[in-house]
Amino acid sequence: MTGPAEVLDAARAHGMTIATAESCTGGMIAARLTDIAGSSDVVDRGFVTYSNAAKVEMLGVSEVTLAAHGAVSEEVAREMAEGALRHSRADLAIAVTGIAGPGGSEHKPEGRVCFGLAAKGHATDLDTVEFGAIGRARVREASVRHALGLLMGAILRG
Repeated sequence: MTGPAEVLDAARAHGMTIATAESCTGGMIAARLTDIAGSSDVVDRGFVTYSNAAKVEMLGVSEVTLAAHGAVSEEVAREMAEGALRHSRADLAIAVTGIAGPGGSEHKPEGRVCFGLAAKGHATDLDTVEFGAIGRARVREASVRHALGLLMGAILRG
């Protein structure tokens, strides 16, 4: 399991900076990274865009995309990540949007989380994970761990 210190060390070694765009995790990824002293040389900024309006206003997510696919979709995760990259000075941006629970629907069940990872000069990576109805806190924690792993993979790829 990749921890925040490892992500920060790898980003530092590769001269990369990070931005986050978070919905269902409510800033937990940025908090985990910035819990570590000295993280300011790697973490540029974090966007907590819990509402659709925040996604549109802060990240430039298209209202058309939201209407067509819903907030919990890879399409929105892509636009969140790319928006965070555009609205920051970061080299990498991780985005997360999902249904932590309780609740969900037949089409978008509890525990579904969509991730977007945008990196300058690369196509945006997308991933959807079905964590299942394991409880709100566990879905959010699993999402943070998964996001840290995605960041590490992108850093190591360069």
